[in-house]
Amino acid sequence: MIKRLDKLLIDLPKPEHPDANAAAAVQELLGGKFGEMSTLNNYMYQSFNFRSKRKLKPFYDLVASITAEEFGHVELVSHTINNMIEGTTFTADPDMQPMQNAKDKRNTYHFIDTAQTSRPMDSMGAPWRGDHVFNSGNLILDLLHNFFLECGARTHKMRVYEMTENPVAREMIGYLLVRGGVHVVAYAKALEIATGVDMTKMVPIPNLSNKAFDYTRKYEDQGIHRKLYTFSDTDYQDIDKIWKGTHPEDGKPVEVIRGAPQGAPIPDYPEIPEEFAPGISHEDFLEIAKRLQRSAGI
Repeated sequence: MIKRLDKLLIDLPKPEHPDANAAAAVQELLGGKFGEMSTLNNYMYQSFNFRSKRKLKPFYDLVASITAEEFGHVELVSHTINNMIEGTTFTADPDMQPMQNAKDKRNTYHFIDTAQTSRPMDSMGAPWRGDHVFNSGNLILDLLHNFFLECGARTHKMRVYEMTENPVAREMIGYLLVRGGVHVVAYAKALEIATGVDMTKMVPIPNLSNKAFDYTRKYEDQGIHRKLYTFSDTDYQDIDKIWKGTHPEDGKPVEVIRGAPQGAPIPDYPEIPEEFAPGISHEDFLEIAKRLQRSAGI
């Protein structure tokens, strides 16, 4: 089970202007082959289907705890997309074409299908596919795949970062470059314990330090690249059998954190009348409030 908190992993800035075309590019980091939907579902099904959990518990704990963090990554990228699209259209009578700007945007799904919010699709609008999930049942092969998956995800984040200067996109990407780097190193350490091969000598892939990106520096200064969270108060404690020693890039000790990051507030999005979303008028809201009060016996 996942214990869900009504918070984002980090505080996202509010952009000054809508940027729907850049949001279409960011969709790749959500629903692309190397997007957060893929990392979440790869690790989730590997944890569901893990064999010999008792004998290989540290490896199971590692995959399971990273699964929980990936749920938060899906959430963070989704809210980034939402914030980038907001404000593209305007409220007016339907005959005034209040959504006229949407027809010139790269991804009209954002306006026709989802009321200007994220969708499990890639940057070209293709839906995320279940066959992106790799779960061979062989521990070494799955860990090797996860290492490769995280390196591919890092590459895509770096490329999208270079495509836009949008502050909300760069804040999100900066944070996920740091956290994704943690997962790369974690799977590298797991492979070294399982096989004796020092995979950490291969990182970073691509061969560029996170410090090259302005939006990663504050997170690395906080030591977030050396922390691995259990995302549970009581379970998955054996990740410290794998996440130990020093970080391969700065040589400082890594740390297991029991539980989850503190988090930041979830955005509360305003209504968009031209999208009929949420489709609840002031009068409807008052009537709903009365029904809620009656059902609560107030």
